[in-house]
Amino acid sequence: MERPADDAEIEAIVVEALERLPAPFRDRLGSVAIVIEDEPTPEQLASVRAHGLYGLYQGVPRTAWAADGASYPSKITIFRGPLTRANRTPARLAAAVTDTVYHEIAHHFGISDARLHELRDGR
Repeated sequence: MERPADDAEIEAIVVEALERLPAPFRDRLGSVAIVIEDEPTPEQLASVRAHGLYGLYQGVPRTAWAADGASYPSKITIFRGPLTRANRTPARLAAAVTDTVYHEIAHHFGISDARLHELRDGR
């Protein structure tokens, strides 16, 4: 990639990923804000004990909602800087952004990183 992708390019990839999400999942994202930021803050990194992040889910997973089904505001942040630095071609960037969006949506549905790794490994 000759220049870093801008927010509009990342946003287009996010929108495309959401459009490809199966309807039963997409329809349950109403309370989730998805935003694009340049870099994670030190506080965001510390909150998950990470040195770097492509994305971050902040909120209450659907599996922890109250019995009445009341939703709580949730937020998914996609970090443009780390994604564009690590994925220099448009195809790799699109795949990485899509993977990150799906990863963070999985957290919204209560799926842990450990379980995501198990699913990826076919367990």
